[in-house]
Amino acid sequence: MKTIGESSAEYYRLMNQEVKTQLGGLHSAKCILYSVDFQEIEHYQAEGDWEKAGQVLGEAAQSLERAGADFIIICTNTMHKVIDIVAAKIQLPILHIADATANQIEKASLQKVALLGTKYTMEQDFYKARVEGFGIEVIVPLVDERTEVNRIIYKELCLGQIEQTSKEYYLQVIENLVQSGAQGIILGCTEIGLLIKQEDLKVPVFDTTILHANAAVNMAIHKGE
Repeated sequence: MKTIGESSAEYYRLMNQEVKTQLGGLHSAKCILYSVDFQEIEHYQAEGDWEKAGQVLGEAAQSLERAGADFIIICTNTMHKVIDIVAAKIQLPILHIADATANQIEKASLQKVALLGTKYTMEQDFYKARVEGFGIEVIVPLVDERTEVNRIIYKELCLGQIEQTSKEYYLQVIENLVQSGAQGIILGCTEIGLLIKQEDLKVPVFDTTILHANAAVNMAIHKGE
């Protein structure tokens, strides 16, 4: 089995769960965890200093490479904006979260999906364009809705706060997107899964955290045999 370099405790839990599902017994994921200080990253995001944010993640990736990782996953949707900066610093492949998500949307034979995430993920092209490269149309909430969706992520979910009123707001935003033709919903922020579950919706939910973690396990097992 190949060794995964990654940066989130939730991914660690999901990957161990998936390895046990696939291999059974006492098997667990071989991975190296590098967790950065999100306060520092958020500061660079807010300042628009993506180069510096990319340098921080690039240095983390170099540490994972030196530690023996066979490939890297960046355990956040938004920071895939700097994937090219990170990739330039290492020799290892990086498993892109949007690819893992788009592959599952393709398997579901959907042509149009909605994307929820941080304002950066919803409003910039680095994520949407990657999914659209698979021939899938991606729509996002209205401007005011995007602002509130983003606020809930940073001011509540990232702090571990789960508010019923925020869940109801997200569900209304999703309903508006479904009325606009969305056949499925991408939870394009690793925290949104804390608030919205498949059982909350009638349309398919694509939780990028789960999909990315499972794709990493598949890459580790089936390419590492």
